[in-house]
Amino acid sequence: MNSLNKVQLIGNLTADPEVRQTPNGQYVANFSMATNRVWKDSAGMKQEQVEFHNIVVWGKLAEIVEQYVKKGKKIYIEWRLQTRTWEDQAGVKKYKTEIIADNVILLGAPGGKDENSDFSSRNSEMDEDVAPRKTKSTSAKKEEEINIEDIPF
Repeated sequence: MNSLNKVQLIGNLTADPEVRQTPNGQYVANFSMATNRVWKDSAGMKQEQVEFHNIVVWGKLAEIVEQYVKKGKKIYIEWRLQTRTWEDQAGVKKYKTEIIADNVILLGAPGGKDENSDFSSRNSEMDEDVAPRKTKSTSAKKEEEINIEDIPF
């Protein structure tokens, strides 16, 4: 039996993406987005809970994110959860759970138009020069090539 690790979020960026290159030249973008949940409690009072999510985007999609995704923008992202572990300088084990995204859709275009822009690294209809389509074998190979120690932050 296979397992499933899939995340889908719609929220707003809390800051502009930070884009860097690994020592081997691969682009990586990091950003945070906020999602909220609104409900009425048993007394009929409106309640709201905000969650913040760490998002990581790799490769050509990271370059596209740097160009088009800005603080405050509403976006849709999807792919998988990943937890990294490391030891800090004091030897304390640290954990960070991130969402590794390979599909980013801008919800609403500049100027308030209701146009959506889909920047997916697995969308087969996109031009190969813009966002190369991944296959299972390419995706697995790329994951093996990415060493967490190569991330410069």
